[in-house]
Amino acid sequence: MREIDSPAAEAGRVRRATAEDAPALVRLRGLMLAAMDIPTGPEQAPWRADAHTWFLERLGRPEEFAAFLVEDFELGVVSCAVGICDRHAPGPTNRSGLHGHVFNVSTDPRRRGRGHARACLDALLTWFAEDTGARVVNLNATADGAGLYRSLGFVAPRFPALQLRIDTGA
Repeated sequence: MREIDSPAAEAGRVRRATAEDAPALVRLRGLMLAAMDIPTGPEQAPWRADAHTWFLERLGRPEEFAAFLVEDFELGVVSCAVGICDRHAPGPTNRSGLHGHVFNVSTDPRRRGRGHARACLDALLTWFAEDTGARVVNLNATADGAGLYRSLGFVAPRFPALQLRIDTGA
């Protein structure tokens, strides 16, 4: 496991997540969703167990999934950035068809503004560049995160992303 030193990660260290970190990834996902005004329910909400299982499964696939986090000496895991690779049809500018997707960039409110998210994202982007074949990395940005992403080179895609939500009636 590679440990990443970053001056941006004041009062902590950046490292790649392991299966033991799945509960922390779920907790930080809940904080991120709540900050986006998405109701997350109680600590026992069923989605949390589903997310825990999902993270455990993906953490076992290091060639296509990575999560980097900052451990604070006082609070434990306080920040993360997560990424996954997925295959699309090959094209002339991306013959492998491999794309990366960044998500679940989250920092505990008690430790925001210390560079933790940037440090996690730097480590994740290094993983994409050095350990995967992905040459296109996408993400969805909130207003709060857009400045960070732009400072790292993210730009609006050439073609706008659209989304359809299918109502299952449930």
